[in-house]
Amino acid sequence: MIKSFKFCPNCGHSISEFNFRRMACPNCDLVYYQNVAAAVAVILRKDDKLLFTVRNKEPQKGKLDLAGGFTDPDESAERTCQREIEEELGITIPIENFTYFLSKPNNYEYKGIPYKTCDLAFIADFPDEEIVLEKEEIAAVKWIALKDIKLEEIGFDSLRSVVDNYLKLNLK
Repeated sequence: MIKSFKFCPNCGHSISEFNFRRMACPNCDLVYYQNVAAAVAVILRKDDKLLFTVRNKEPQKGKLDLAGGFTDPDESAERTCQREIEEELGITIPIENFTYFLSKPNNYEYKGIPYKTCDLAFIADFPDEEIVLEKEEIAAVKWIALKDIKLEEIGFDSLRSVVDNYLKLNLK
C-alpha cells in the first residue's frame, strides 16, 4: 500500500485499500490505476568503454547509473534520451542516433512512494563533445572499459541487467 494515498483524489473520502496497481473509492466509485511509468537509460559507448554517471541523489546515491530519466507526457522514448543527455551531460546527440536495445521492469522508490517503471535501454556512440555535468543529479562520470565493469556497483537492478546483457553480447 502506498502510505501517501490515504484519501480519494476525487472526493476526499478515506481510502483503506490501495495496492500497487489499483485504488477504488467506496464513496464516489472512482477507480484509479497506477500505470507503469516509462523511463530511458542510454548506454553511451566510446571505443571499448561505457560512460556511467554517479548518482548525486537518492535513490541509489553514490552508485553507478546510465544517463537517462523519466519520459515526459507526449514525448517519445528517443526524444527522452536526447533531452536527458542534454540535461545531464550537456551534449547533443541527434535523435536518429539512439538505437533501441531492450527493456526491463524496475521498482523505483522515491520519498516513500514506489513507482513501477519500464526502463527502455538505448545505445548511442558518444560524440566528440565536452561533458558539462548537471551537478544536482550527477556527482561525476566514469568511463569504464567493458572488461572492468563491476555489475554490483550499478544502483538499479534493471540497469544492472541491461549492462549485463550488453556485456554478454560484446565481450566475446
